[in-house]
Amino acid sequence: TLPRGRPHPNGKYDQVVDYRHVIHSLRRKPMALLNLVYRDRLFPRDAYRKTFDRLRERLPDKKACRIMVDLLALAHERGCETELADQLTADLEAGQLPDINRLRAYFAPDPANLPNVVVQLVPLATYECLIGTAETGGAA
Repeated sequence: TLPRGRPHPNGKYDQVVDYRHVIHSLRRKPMALLNLVYRDRLFPRDAYRKTFDRLRERLPDKKACRIMVDLLALAHERGCETELADQLTADLEAGQLPDINRLRAYFAPDPANLPNVVVQLVPLATYECLIGTAETGGAA
């Protein structure tokens, strides 16, 4: 659930945005992040906003937007928003930019915990018996 945007005396409403709702569009056009009216409301935690500010200070806008959108996508896809914010805060405190490849590896699923799925295919003749074509030799 999201909080409701309340009106102000000047007639404008608060913008209520969840990055999960727009992340797929941003992945197609990451530079849109640069001039979004609701960009500051888009970031789920303060660490994400500070990271974007640091990325813009040190990198060209195009690369900064791409990395930030990748970070938001990582938080969404892996369900690690809080833990990723902690990693971003640690990177900021160390004075370094986030390494997206390191973070993807860090938040990747553990192969040892993945289930081993075995798929057994059924012979097609089984389906032919269901529609009666195996016995009659023709179409039903």
